[in-house]
Amino acid sequence: MGISHFESFMPKLFEKILIVNRGEIAVRIIRACREIGIIPAVVFSQVDRKALHVKMADEAYFIGEAKPSESYLNINKIIKVAHDCKAQAIHPGYGFLAENPKFVRRCEKEGIVFIGPPQEPMRLMGNKVISRQMMADAGVPIIPGSLKPVKDRKELEKAAETIGFPVLLKAAAGGGGKGLRRVQERADLLPAFNLAQSEALSSFNDSSVYIEKYVEEPHHIEIQILADHSGNIVHLGERECSIQRRYQKVIEETPSPFLDENKRNELGRIAVKASAAVGYRNAGTVEFVVDKDKNIYFLEMNTRLQVEHPITEMVTGIDLVKSQIKIAAGWPLEFSQEEIQSRGHSIECRIYAEDPDQGFMPSPGKIEHLRIPSGGLGVRLDSGIHEGYCVPLEYDPLLSKLISWGRSRDEAVERMKRALSEYQIYGIKTTIPFFKRILRHPKFISGDYNTHFIANLEKVTEDQDPEEKTVALIAAGIKSYMESQAGKTSRKLGRGSNWKFQGRLHNFTNRR
Repeated sequence: MGISHFESFMPKLFEKILIVNRGEIAVRIIRACREIGIIPAVVFSQVDRKALHVKMADEAYFIGEAKPSESYLNINKIIKVAHDCKAQAIHPGYGFLAENPKFVRRCEKEGIVFIGPPQEPMRLMGNKVISRQMMADAGVPIIPGSLKPVKDRKELEKAAETIGFPVLLKAAAGGGGKGLRRVQERADLLPAFNLAQSEALSSFNDSSVYIEKYVEEPHHIEIQILADHSGNIVHLGERECSIQRRYQKVIEETPSPFLDENKRNELGRIAVKASAAVGYRNAGTVEFVVDKDKNIYFLEMNTRLQVEHPITEMVTGIDLVKSQIKIAAGWPLEFSQEEIQSRGHSIECRIYAEDPDQGFMPSPGKIEHLRIPSGGLGVRLDSGIHEGYCVPLEYDPLLSKLISWGRSRDEAVERMKRALSEYQIYGIKTTIPFFKRILRHPKFISGDYNTHFIANLEKVTEDQDPEEKTVALIAAGIKSYMESQAGKTSRKLGRGSNWKFQGRLHNFTNRR
């Protein structure tokens, strides 16, 4: 591998990195490591013995039973593996330990580099009330609301009257829709507050809840940032993340069809300002709510790599995982803000093992047949599955991410439609059919949508005429039968070409 003049003056990169995650993100990090000459090692639980990240890694280490606390969240076991395999750094991916300041502190104590931000920015941004306070002090616009947790009924009612209904109650210590309640009128305020506190306590072991104004017709827009050890910070544009179900993103795109160039640049400047205010380092994401009049409000900061990072890579050409690794090794940023150019349009669909027709219930089980999209210009698949793999119930049901790129939004949409039509997963339910419907929807095609998009779709379905609903169910049954027959034919034709893995599944080494 050749070394550029710039690279010859940089600190040496790590020889080996331990990836303490699973699924598609572990595979993604493995590929990045290989491209820059780093040995990728992984950990795996009992149910992940035959997972794709285990098959692909140079080294794989068993760390416990399926329960996350016994495996992917077990700090002592992970640190021991890192020492035993002589890894100089740990990459957490996202989820599990990625935003755990205690884990960062332990890595520092053990002399292992954590590929992510320092513990202090992570701790500060992990608490939504503290982060709101810091952003307000830094002059970053925040949603009107309390700057500290609400203590009692009197304080709650006073804050709600000052802000004005509708309001949102939010858990101070978490996100992802946990401990979140929308309140339309005063009579519902106290019951919602008690429910939010209870859910916050069970989800985050912290019952603290704060209150803020509910933004009508909101867009969820985030800005990707990179920051090095010298305080240099750049942003890599925005991602429109408004297509969500239960506050969980399912489709993302960049650039946002809602923003103009002036607002886009303004959001970038604010994100850099917010990152500097907390002394941030490595890759991170500053998230905003933008209302229908394009007023900007800080929402939170995610102190890790995001699931939707590939669409930013597609339009900028910058590999965010490699950038993370190089920054962690002490390299300065390799580009200035002026050198970052966004070209074309990119869309990501998160393929989950879920049944959209049953309230997005998880759909674990064996993948009996798998046919991935044929690829081609502008199509990327970040996947953590293979034919015959049993999708476990114990973890997040994300299977893969399908990403398209086009010179225009229209081209990216059509390319995604084509790729989805080629993607076949039989044996379990997935969100692929749901995405096909979304991409045909007039509001998505026009780019005229906000965070209520999926909720409104579900409401239309619930309000559908009973006769129309019966016809739709019959049509869906016919389609399902035809697909199952096609799947049987595909399996017969492809039976002789199944890829089989030959190797040991515990503490093994498959050196290149």
